[in-house]
Amino acid sequence: MAPPAIRILGLDPGLRRTGWGVIEAAGTRLTFVACGTVLPPEEGGLADRLAALHTELARVLSAYRPDEAAVEETFVNVNPASTLKLGQARGVVMLTPALAGVPVSEYAALFVKKTVVGAGRAEKAQIRMMMKVLLPQADFETDDAADALAVAVTHAQHRGMAQMKARMAAR
Repeated sequence: MAPPAIRILGLDPGLRRTGWGVIEAAGTRLTFVACGTVLPPEEGGLADRLAALHTELARVLSAYRPDEAAVEETFVNVNPASTLKLGQARGVVMLTPALAGVPVSEYAALFVKKTVVGAGRAEKAQIRMMMKVLLPQADFETDDAADALAVAVTHAQHRGMAQMKARMAAR
């Protein structure tokens, strides 16, 4: 009997562009479902942009109903103000699925790259190429969507470990 499929939402957070990708994983079999990029409006204040990000991600969650979500961890920029704003966007990206009752796991960018490409310092083009190999039906138009699919694939391959870490942290 085949294992049940788990629907996974991968998220690559950003204030200007947040990539999202949905896959289904049944054992080692991965199936592309959908992907895209949320583009909050350039105009308006930070709160308006964060609200738009939340609204669009809530629509994605409603449309695709994932069982689990995975978010790429933020790296620290040289500019502290940029890092803070990215952290706020990442907070919205983590909060939105959590509010919908979807468990959220986190993965470092280097770990995602090592999982899907085999090298932690992989370039964007290598990630795009591997997503086409692993998910031939994927129709991503941006690097952000490809990165989000890579996060979802990473979660599919390491979700057992992520769940065990979460249980240990809750103790």
